[in-house]
Amino acid sequence: MPAMMKAAVFVEPGRIEIDDRPIPDIGPNDALIRVTTTTICGTDVHILKGEYPVEKGLIVGHEPVGVIEKLGANVQGYHEGQRVIAGAICPSFTSYACQDGCSAQDGGHHAHGYKPMGGWRFGNTIDGAQAEYLRVPHAQANLSPVPDGLTDDQVLMCPDIMSTGFAGAESANIKIGDSVAVFAQGPIGLCATAGARLRGAGLIIAVDGVDERLEMARKMGADVTLNFRKVDVVAEILKLTGGRGVDASIEALGLQQTFEQALRVIKPGGTLSSLGVYSESLTIPLDAFCAGLGDHRIVTSLCPGGKERMRRLMQIIDSGRLDLGPMVTHRYPLEKIVDAYDLFSHQRDGVLKIALEVS
Repeated sequence: MPAMMKAAVFVEPGRIEIDDRPIPDIGPNDALIRVTTTTICGTDVHILKGEYPVEKGLIVGHEPVGVIEKLGANVQGYHEGQRVIAGAICPSFTSYACQDGCSAQDGGHHAHGYKPMGGWRFGNTIDGAQAEYLRVPHAQANLSPVPDGLTDDQVLMCPDIMSTGFAGAESANIKIGDSVAVFAQGPIGLCATAGARLRGAGLIIAVDGVDERLEMARKMGADVTLNFRKVDVVAEILKLTGGRGVDASIEALGLQQTFEQALRVIKPGGTLSSLGVYSESLTIPLDAFCAGLGDHRIVTSLCPGGKERMRRLMQIIDSGRLDLGPMVTHRYPLEKIVDAYDLFSHQRDGVLKIALEVS
């Protein structure tokens, strides 16, 4: 094995560049995987823009598909050469937070065991997946074998996008026959739409400003699509529900406008499930909030991780119930990642997700 690898490194706000880095050492509870495919997430763009702070010199990325290169002495049940994924969230499953069902907020061995977003390690607090090799911590809990017959493209959304979008639908507590509005049909919103369908929603309304994304939303399960550039989406959703409002709305972008619209369209007693990464303070309008007396439920989610979560997501794909491969609209080699970031951050050429082919 060579001593050095290529990796995408956060240099400063506005600059992520390819650099040569040592291949990571691993401890007894870790695994080293050779990354075959990864991708760029909207959160990575927040890091690029300096809207989400990480240390300079950090390798970015958190969506790995790869092959086990080396296993720590304590990691059992896997073998070198095995195809695996690891979730964007890699909890230890030993902290108080994990054992309380909040594994994404894993605070490790701190006295109280809670840390906001503590389970998000790759490309946040440790080196990430946009590299030729990746150290996976707590590997026993986080490596999930890829079923035979599934391609990298088919499972590429599982570590983050699919898990996050589905978490939005799960947190919305969608019941069979519910009406649901999903605001923003980027990759996470599309997965939230698919998740709402799998949860049994009776009416799914997808909102976006790009017709091509709305067309993809129909493929993911939307019954009605609304282009916010052409219609008043709040009025249309209330009209579609006879003035009642939807049982649940899912906000998948992270803007004041979409958050407020998602709040305005839910019924009294309804749920607003928020998935967006917000870079500015939010204001809750008094009338939409019914002065705090509308029995509304507002819940946020960070995608669940761990090998069982990944297994379940891949089983959905393996069974043929959902195909997310078409969300890969562009391909770049890792060496061209600066160009890939430029395309993705400016949302040109109908880009949804980029497959970064590493090895």
